[in-house]
Amino acid sequence: MDIHEYQAKQLLAQFGVAVPPGVVACTPEEASYAAIELGGSRWAVKAQIHAGARGKAGGIRLCTSYREVRQAADDLLGKRLVTLQTGPEGQPVNRVYIESAAPFERELYLGYVLDRKAERVRVIGSRHGGMEIEEIVKTDPDAIMQVVVEPAVGLQAFEARELAFQLGLGGKQVQRAVETILGAYRAFRDCDASMLEINPLVVTKDDRVFALDAKMSFDDNALFRRQNVAAMYDSTQQDPREAQAAEHNLNYIGLDGEIGCIVNGAGLAMATMDMIKHAGGSPANFLDVGGGASPERVATAFRLVLSDDKVRSVLVNIFAGINRCDWVAQGVVQACRETAIKVPLVVRLAGTNVEAGRKIIKESGISIVSAETLGEAAAKAVAACRGNGIAIKAAN
Repeated sequence: MDIHEYQAKQLLAQFGVAVPPGVVACTPEEASYAAIELGGSRWAVKAQIHAGARGKAGGIRLCTSYREVRQAADDLLGKRLVTLQTGPEGQPVNRVYIESAAPFERELYLGYVLDRKAERVRVIGSRHGGMEIEEIVKTDPDAIMQVVVEPAVGLQAFEARELAFQLGLGGKQVQRAVETILGAYRAFRDCDASMLEINPLVVTKDDRVFALDAKMSFDDNALFRRQNVAAMYDSTQQDPREAQAAEHNLNYIGLDGEIGCIVNGAGLAMATMDMIKHAGGSPANFLDVGGGASPERVATAFRLVLSDDKVRSVLVNIFAGINRCDWVAQGVVQACRETAIKVPLVVRLAGTNVEAGRKIIKESGISIVSAETLGEAAAKAVAACRGNGIAIKAAN
């Protein structure tokens, strides 16, 4: 799960990380009042979306008057901001963050990621702040400094101090950078984050060090014990289909293909997508209905897949272990009767009660294409997607 910049800064501040004063606003009027409340003479109006590269896309405006703040907020709110990370569809801007724009001398990069291969937290720093980490790696890989944290003891002060020196800091800057590095690590660890990026981490003339921007992502499986983080979820920043799937505890990821997939088990879902590609088609989604594929759950999965206008055929691939094929078949029939399915449907069942499941499908009176193997099911789904009804009939 991702959160907005202002939410990430709220969390970081709780762990002692210095951040500029700021106020979130949902209307141009609130934005203007926020600037008055903050005081000063320069403000940044930042679009709050779950994507980076906002500055290059016009999502961050520097203002020197209350009128400019109001106009900038009016320009951004209610629009869809397209950045290098959003894709052409962009993301909606429902709120802006008004922040005091204090001058600074240097921009640095600080990031924390979960290195699954090393089974450690990896801290990454660079003197080149304000750039995407991928750009830094390409242009100057030697500028990347890393600390691999030993989980038994956590990030130590001497490691943070050494990183601060490598970033070219000195004097009072070092101690303040150490506080920031350690505080950000505690926020990452204690909130079950999977990624934390402070870019840029800035240094001012009077040796202050603070997070000018922040991004955080969290482990969805740990949100049950991080209710404060779970409450920051913003469904408007997610694909509507994925948001709907989350409400029904379905694992769904929307793709750009034309063949809808309903599968039980993540591994089988990946194999199904591979076979569709191998047969010359393109999957429209990843959807794992999980181990408890009840008729109601399968029917919900159908409605979700069919909500995608690009879907031209649907492939149901169930290998029943914990599930039962007759349950799944009942769900398929129920979905067909409740939902106006206007695209060809291919069903492949295997495992527990497979014969009973196939019998339910056959006696339903509904036009459903059956398949016994995954390869056969994928080929039929691709043929159906292309409108090749003759090939499907021959295959049956």
